[in-house]
Amino acid sequence: MSSRNRVWLFDLDDTLHNASQRAFPELNASMTAYIETHLGLTTEEAVALRHGYFNRYGATLTGLQRHHGVKAAHFLHETHLLPGLDPHLHGHAQDLAALRRLPGRKFLMTNAPRAYADRVLAAIGLAGVFEGMVCVEDMSCFRQSRPKPDARMFRIVLARLKLRPEQCVLVEDTLIHQKSARSLGLATVWMQRWLRKAADGRRLHHRPAYVSRRVRSLAALARSPQF
Repeated sequence: MSSRNRVWLFDLDDTLHNASQRAFPELNASMTAYIETHLGLTTEEAVALRHGYFNRYGATLTGLQRHHGVKAAHFLHETHLLPGLDPHLHGHAQDLAALRRLPGRKFLMTNAPRAYADRVLAAIGLAGVFEGMVCVEDMSCFRQSRPKPDARMFRIVLARLKLRPEQCVLVEDTLIHQKSARSLGLATVWMQRWLRKAADGRRLHHRPAYVSRRVRSLAALARSPQF
């Protein structure tokens, strides 16, 4: 396939910027506080529920919707306010420059809400780089949130964008999302710059069969003969 015809689907947190340093700790604390307040749980119970739903569904919100009737818009707004976060967001300058030069169409595909994604892209200097954004508000089916790694959601999004799986490369830090995408025929890249280990404890030098390529930088994508 010509590099100009390739379609890149980029994750946001821990793929384009170092979310683990500041954003993720603040988001986790904010979600825990929300669950405590709205479900009347202790901090320990809220943390356990948050982890349980994330591990089961790939997103805490999905479990809260299904089992507690939480409204997605309210949850996303309240948990992603994060005042004072923007000055602490940063990517890697060489990576971001390489991303801008990368041939092909580029979309953002994130389980984060659009307002947060816009803030992050502006803070790290990528505002206007992507042809389009697929955020968590866009990932629903039958009025239920279906974020990554839901395979049905991937099909819906590709159909909406008029894309074929074999055109697309998903660039992600999260393995379970890549496993789902690969099962549908997308190529996958495991971005490891900001990772110390995989979410499931897997060593970073191990490449699962469903990962097409693992890289330590976005600049490596343009140099890869595989793509």
